[in-house]
Amino acid sequence: MNSAGTRPLAASEIAALTGGRLVGPGTTTVAGIAPLERAGPGDLSFLASSRYVPYLQRTSASVVLIAPDLEQAASGAGPETRVIVADPYAALLVVLPVLYPQAVWEAGVHASAVVGRGATWQEPVEIGPHAVLGPGVQLGRNVRIGAGCVLGDGVAVGDDSQLYPGVSLYAGTALGKRVIVHSGAVIGSDGFGYIPGKGGEAHRKIPHVGRCLIGDDIEIGANTCIDRGSVDDTVIGSGTKIDNLVHIAHNVRIGARCLIMAQAGIAGSCQVEDDVIIAGQAGVSDHITIGRGARLLVQSGTIADIPADATYFGTLARPHREYLRGQAALYRLAKIIGDLEELVTSKTAPAPPPPAPSAGASSATEQ
Repeated sequence: MNSAGTRPLAASEIAALTGGRLVGPGTTTVAGIAPLERAGPGDLSFLASSRYVPYLQRTSASVVLIAPDLEQAASGAGPETRVIVADPYAALLVVLPVLYPQAVWEAGVHASAVVGRGATWQEPVEIGPHAVLGPGVQLGRNVRIGAGCVLGDGVAVGDDSQLYPGVSLYAGTALGKRVIVHSGAVIGSDGFGYIPGKGGEAHRKIPHVGRCLIGDDIEIGANTCIDRGSVDDTVIGSGTKIDNLVHIAHNVRIGARCLIMAQAGIAGSCQVEDDVIIAGQAGVSDHITIGRGARLLVQSGTIADIPADATYFGTLARPHREYLRGQAALYRLAKIIGDLEELVTSKTAPAPPPPAPSAGASSATEQ
């Protein structure tokens, strides 16, 4: 990112902000941030892995954040101004808001917004153009509702939460404090619940009367869908982060601090315990439990309970090491099959005829 911040930031200020150790001139300034390979003069960059040391040697960055264990490897190469920090990524979390401060939002209700009877909020709030608030909606302090958002009857949104444009919250949805919901997300819609028709009858829809309860400090990505409960509630635990294009079905209960990544799907009535990681395109079948701290790697397909702290991979998902051993065995099996085919071919081939006796040789009886 090379767009300028509000003001240049000196290396000495970066060291003070991050608690790092300054090496080189403290007067060197930066006004943007970029990876080592694309950074130019006036940029701050970072080195957190030894694989990027060669990039440090060629970078044009003005200041680099460097992990202590890489200081020696980085000596004599790259920019002379650097800040040694315990964790470059954590340091970026401190520096980025200073270099790129968020735009100041303006409190108020846009003239085109539609506000239902009995909707209430605590000042200040921002309600954008063409937003629709149904009857009985409740907003906390510092809530920001983007353009075109729709909040159904009785929806509650906690303090310091932000809905980006085009978010839909169905009736029966409640968001905690400091929740971020990105554009296109739909929260509290009906789940996929039907009684199959028999003998040509139509499928009959199961009414969904449960709620969708979102805890504190949760971020929900763009175009993600979280269904309301059918006869129970769908619950997302505090601190959980959900990526774009995720589907969470009805009656699912997700614990605290989980990470759920793009295109993952969690079927109905699953229990996902605290600190679980579900990687991209992983699929979880209905009515199963994912134990605390478990990890489902990319494209895993899960149809049975997963124990706590386990790492599973594959379709159907297996314990990670077991899956890798199985794949290795398959590769070895290909060579074994080749050897077996050669062996079978050699055994079934017709035996060569015995050699003809040499000329002039006499048999034992003739002697």
